Amino acid sequence: MQKRISSFPPIISEGSKILILGSVPGVKSLEMQQYYAHPQNQFWKIIFQLFEEDFTADYRKRTEIIRKNNIALWDVIDSCEREGSLDTKIRNEEHNDILKILRHHPNIKAVFCNGQKSFKNLKKILGKESEIPIFVLPSTSPLHTVSFDKKLTEWEILKTFL
Repeated sequence: MQKRISSFPPIISEGSKILILGSVPGVKSLEMQQYYAHPQNQFWKIIFQLFEEDFTADYRKRTEIIRKNNIALWDVIDSCEREGSLDTKIRNEEHNDILKILRHHPNIKAVFCNGQKSFKNLKKILGKESEIPIFVLPSTSPLHTVSFDKKLTEWEILKTFL
């Protein structure tokens, strides 16, 4: 039997202008209770590079950078059953209330999906027609073998909406 896992609360503020959505935390993130905690996940390296910040492993400082740059961070999936960390192993998912967060944070002007799984699940929630622009970006997971430079180039679109 697969274990039921749950996502974290969103990192969000009144000033958030964009929302980045992952699928659901991996094993290392759940263990550390931090978004993108796996040391080979490139999410934090991309964020720090985009905003020309000195990289740190300090999670409190990482979340400060997110807030300072008006970024909200959450997952599409609230809970699911999954063995290991692979998105392909996700079963019986229940979604977070993305519509509610968008209604309560009208400054959010675009949603960015960190990989295909979050994008596909978001489409289930929002339907085919969305009033807010949605972008799917290359996953920052170490399993997505696109080069760091290519990922960084594609993630630069975030800055267009900030």
